Amino acid sequence: MKLPTVLKQFACVAVLALCSSAGLAQTKLKWAHVYETSEPYHKQALWAAEEIKKRSNGKYLIDVFPASTLGKETDINQGLTLGTVDIIYTGMAFAGRAYPPLSIASGPFIFRDHAHWQSFRDSAIFKELAAGYEGKSGGNHIVGYTYYGQRHLTANKQVLKPEDMKGMKLRVPDAPLYMMFPRAVGANPTPIAFAEVYLALQNGTVDAQENPLPTIEAKKFYEVQKYTMLTGHITESLLTIVSGSVWGKLPADDRKLFEQVLWEASTRTSNDILESENRMVADFEKAGRTIVKVDRKPFMQAVQKAVTAPDAPWSKELYDRVEALK
Repeated sequence: MKLPTVLKQFACVAVLALCSSAGLAQTKLKWAHVYETSEPYHKQALWAAEEIKKRSNGKYLIDVFPASTLGKETDINQGLTLGTVDIIYTGMAFAGRAYPPLSIASGPFIFRDHAHWQSFRDSAIFKELAAGYEGKSGGNHIVGYTYYGQRHLTANKQVLKPEDMKGMKLRVPDAPLYMMFPRAVGANPTPIAFAEVYLALQNGTVDAQENPLPTIEAKKFYEVQKYTMLTGHITESLLTIVSGSVWGKLPADDRKLFEQVLWEASTRTSNDILESENRMVADFEKAGRTIVKVDRKPFMQAVQKAVTAPDAPWSKELYDRVEALK
C-alpha cells in the first residue's frame, strides 16, 4: 500500500527537477533600438521575439526595448561589446565604425533606387561585408538587413539646388559618414541623437534634418518643418545584429533559428516600409504638407567626388562593384 505513495513522491520530485532544469536552460536576451513603438521596426521585432520563443519551446525570451530606452544608437552599438544588450537595430554607418567598408550602403547616392538596394541585399558583396564586420567587431553577427527608405530633406525654407543648402545647420546622425553629404553641398552637419531631433528643430538648434517619409511621419517632424524636399540622397537601411558573446554560445540549430526568424523579420519590415513610402507623398499632400520635388542630378554631381575619393571609407573597387549591380 505504501508503494503508490512512494511512486507519487518520486513523480513529484521528477517533475520539479524537470521544471527546474527547464528554468535553468532558459535564456533571456535584450533587443535595443531607437525607433518608436508605432513603427514597423518595433512591431516586427516583437513578432520575431515571440516567434523565437515559440520555435525554441520557450528556451529564448527576448525583451524588446524601443525608443532609445537603453541608450542612443552609439550607446547600443557599444552595448554589444559591453554585454549590456544582446541584439540591436543599427544603421550601416554606425556599424561601419568597426568595419568602414560596410558603411558604403549609407553613402549618398550609392543606390539608384530600391531595386538596386535589393540587388545589394541579395548579393555576395553584402555577405562579404557582413563577414568583414563580424571579424572586426569581436564576433558580432549580422542576421537581418532592413530597408529604411530614402532620406529626404526637411527645412523651413525651400531647397531646390545644392547651393540653397550653403550654411544650413543640418542635423545628422552621430556617425562620421553622415558628414559626407552636407559637406559636399556646403551645409554644416550637426550630429544630434535621434531622440532629441524634434526639440532641436523646434528650438532652432538646427535648421533642417533628413529622414525617410515613414520616419518623418512617425516622429512628426512635419510639425516643426514647413517643407519636405524629395532629395532621396541616401537609400538607408538597418542591420539586425546579435552580439558576439551571445552568438558564440548558440548551438548550431539555434543559430539557424535566429538567422531564419530575424532575416524574415527584416524582410517583413522592408516590405512594410516600401509600401508606406510609396503612398506617403500623396498622403502628405492630402494632409496639406508642402512636398517639393527637386532635380536630384545636381545633388548627385555634388557628392560624386566624395564617394569616389581615396579617403572614402570604402575602396573605389568596392564602389564600382556595388554600382555594377543590376
